[in-house]
Amino acid sequence: MEVTAFPVTKNIVDEIDTPELAEACRAQDTRNLGYRAFKRAFDIVFSLIVIAVALVPCILLAIVIAVDTKGFPIYSQERIGRLGKSLPFYKFRTMVADADDVEKYLNREQLEEWRLEHKVTNDPRITRLGSVLRKTSLDEIPQFVNVLLGQISVIGPRAITREELPNFGSDVYKLLSVPQGITGAWQVGPRNEATFQNGQRQLAELGYAEHASLKVDVEIFLATFGVMFKNKTGR
Repeated sequence: MEVTAFPVTKNIVDEIDTPELAEACRAQDTRNLGYRAFKRAFDIVFSLIVIAVALVPCILLAIVIAVDTKGFPIYSQERIGRLGKSLPFYKFRTMVADADDVEKYLNREQLEEWRLEHKVTNDPRITRLGSVLRKTSLDEIPQFVNVLLGQISVIGPRAITREELPNFGSDVYKLLSVPQGITGAWQVGPRNEATFQNGQRQLAELGYAEHASLKVDVEIFLATFGVMFKNKTGR
């Protein structure tokens, strides 16, 4: 799949949460009704199971995070979901409380990397406990609330920020035609090597959006456990 270069206009960003953007994205959704219904049913059942099993451990973990560093243990950030709708994206906080003040913690090279990828190698803002949570993917557990609410799916492209939309060019409509997910093709692939700058991130995410099916979802679901055990997580 050829990825369009980066000329998505500001109009795309300005159209977040509008009927026009939703309709343009919906027109790119080629998934059949049966698959979509099964996927939503699985999301509801699986997220309920995870929440029920993890509720008490997560409460304890939240207390530990709150004691370890200042700040609320759950971090919420705006992301863009299916049909261009903005949503609060929940995670256990893995960084210092004032991590959004990037210039306070990052050097010049890291700031440039942050502007390009919204990720930083050896990010100094990550706490010791946060590093463990990221390596085990435990920081992602609160996103099952997003899944239960129907805002994202268990499997799908990673929900991106407004600032990341231009990286997908005109293909952003295809990207937003399917539900975003907790895990997906990018997460189970060469995640840290697949960047927006080299285009591999776009290829992974758009490849899923183009070929989403039950078979692909099962493959990604099973591969996710292998990634977790290998500690191959994002920066």
